[in-house]
Amino acid sequence: MNAAPDLSVVIPLYNEEENVAPLLAELFTALERLGRRFEVVCVDDGSKDGTFAALRAEVAARPCLRVLRFRRNFGQTAAMSAGIEAARGAVIVPMDGDLQNDPADIGALLARLDGEGGERVDVVSGWRKHRKDKEFGRKLPSRIANRLISAVSGVELHDYGCSLKAYRREVIAGVRLYGEMHRFIPVYASWQGARVAEQVVNHRARRAGKSKYGLGRTGKVILDLLVVKFLASFQSNPIYLFGGAGLVSLALSFLSFAWAAGLKLLGEKDLVETPLPLLGVAFGLAGLICVLMGLLAELNVRTYYESQAKRPYLVAEELSGDDARARERAG
Repeated sequence: MNAAPDLSVVIPLYNEEENVAPLLAELFTALERLGRRFEVVCVDDGSKDGTFAALRAEVAARPCLRVLRFRRNFGQTAAMSAGIEAARGAVIVPMDGDLQNDPADIGALLARLDGEGGERVDVVSGWRKHRKDKEFGRKLPSRIANRLISAVSGVELHDYGCSLKAYRREVIAGVRLYGEMHRFIPVYASWQGARVAEQVVNHRARRAGKSKYGLGRTGKVILDLLVVKFLASFQSNPIYLFGGAGLVSLALSFLSFAWAAGLKLLGEKDLVETPLPLLGVAFGLAGLICVLMGLLAELNVRTYYESQAKRPYLVAEELSGDDARARERAG
């Protein structure tokens, strides 16, 4: 088997028949100028046009090109995840297949990754500072989503939606992606201790084909963000979330009953004249259910970690006195 490449470029494609040939021609020219061993992994996400046929024609002429084909359309996140798992490079660079990302920017991403213009980092996220999208309805929701994600995650980036990024392999090796969560990879990496930086990249107008993005994704992004926040804060101790909500609800139940009893004792209202007893019962049941859900979630968390011999922590480095004495004797 050939030596592992230094760089893997991952490209999810869906109904991009007209863009395949010009994209790969431009991309290979840009990569060859870098002087690194590289591979390009294209994932056909169940295209219904001639995208796969175009990729098949390119494979015959490009030894560094690898192609995966899905049986049906599973979505961009699944396609990107499959490409990342198949990639062999020490650095992985995902990008879109619609020619709106500029392959010439890959060199700038790699330079920033290696510390040019600042410290050496683990993730470089592209920032489409001057977007060429024609639809204003795409720009405004994107800006709102970026600010919301930055505020919730604590990872300040201007453009989570830009697919053009550069990752060191070790920071995304264990990341599993679901839903629309490919945009949250920098967040996952940062929570694992990775250093994240941002690089302004060129953004071009679409030349051919139709955009696969729309306002329908906004709701999905918000829901995925809730999942990401939950995993970040409560993955190893979900009882704190469910149990906390349960305790609040039980406290409200007690207050409702106490208020109703007070009104009864003061002769102001009979129990049947106020909704407080019903509220007390509702809050009590909700609190009990939340506590039980928290206990079940705790069992699931323990099963998740112990069945796979996982640990709820990561060790960055270990030092030993024996190692230090060995180095002294060698010196």
